[in-house]
Amino acid sequence: MRAGELRQALEALVLQKVPTFVWGAPGIGKSSIVKQIAQKNNLGFIDLRLALMDPTDLKGIPFYDKESHTALWAPPAFLPSEGQGILFLDELNSAAPAVQSSAYQLILDRRVGEYELPEGWAIVAAGNREGDRGVTYRMPAPLANRFVHFELEVSVDDWRDWAYKSGLESRIIAYISYKNEHLFTFDAKKEHKSFATPRSWEYVGSILQSALPASVLLETVSGAVGRDVGVSFLSFLKVMDRLPDIEKILSGEEFVYSEEVDVLYALSSGIVSHYLQNPSQERLENLLKYTLGLKGEFAVMIAQDLQRAGVTMEGSSVFKEWVRKFSYLLD
Repeated sequence: MRAGELRQALEALVLQKVPTFVWGAPGIGKSSIVKQIAQKNNLGFIDLRLALMDPTDLKGIPFYDKESHTALWAPPAFLPSEGQGILFLDELNSAAPAVQSSAYQLILDRRVGEYELPEGWAIVAAGNREGDRGVTYRMPAPLANRFVHFELEVSVDDWRDWAYKSGLESRIIAYISYKNEHLFTFDAKKEHKSFATPRSWEYVGSILQSALPASVLLETVSGAVGRDVGVSFLSFLKVMDRLPDIEKILSGEEFVYSEEVDVLYALSSGIVSHYLQNPSQERLENLLKYTLGLKGEFAVMIAQDLQRAGVTMEGSSVFKEWVRKFSYLLD
């Protein structure tokens, strides 16, 4: 299931308090999607990494009650006590069986030890698949049956939509548009320490914004996304030097075109990013006028990216001309 579809399904089930489990490879944004749902609906969000916990972390610690002469369990302070929200149990199937047992009681009965999960809280869990080279334990059938299960797949289109809205470095968006296969290079059969994922490309964005000297840039980027991808990406960055001045295009001062495919991919993502940083009707008109001189596939890519970012173009007189010229590509 693609990220956009998963977000819709999860949101509906969270509001109905139906327990859900999201499966997927490492670094593809499972926890980010759940957190976005919480933020959108003004819900609390608690992220528990169960693989790092002991059984008593969930159940609490027993203590002697002098008045009742019984042993009671002191619930952990990190569990919610009121309000509404999402309790996110990450890495559930990587947790030790004893921890899974405690989680099972919480999921099944919405309580564990002396603790009871408030009515307004929903439970969402996530984990890597058994073949993803991580430490996993087979989930007991009774526990698995308590969830509605989804598997998240990697989609370049969904990622580009997220990347524009998140303000990710435009050069990374341009590169992935050019090299789709480098968004996610994880291979469970290989022993590479570094590989490209949506999460590791976020790290690359931070690396590019740092004051890192050029002499160590390759090794650092390779440490995030792997050597082969790192070399290819830094080679692509040199393309950016051959781009026309995007601000002059958006201001209508100068329309310069290129026939080089790698330059056109970089330009297509770059012009959308620049526009979204400072949108206006005049800049939109100039952008659409410019696309009339581009190869059709790149004009369509730009228009689709603008639409995904929520830009309305239907009222533009230039867009009507754009539709007349490129409508054959939209069939």
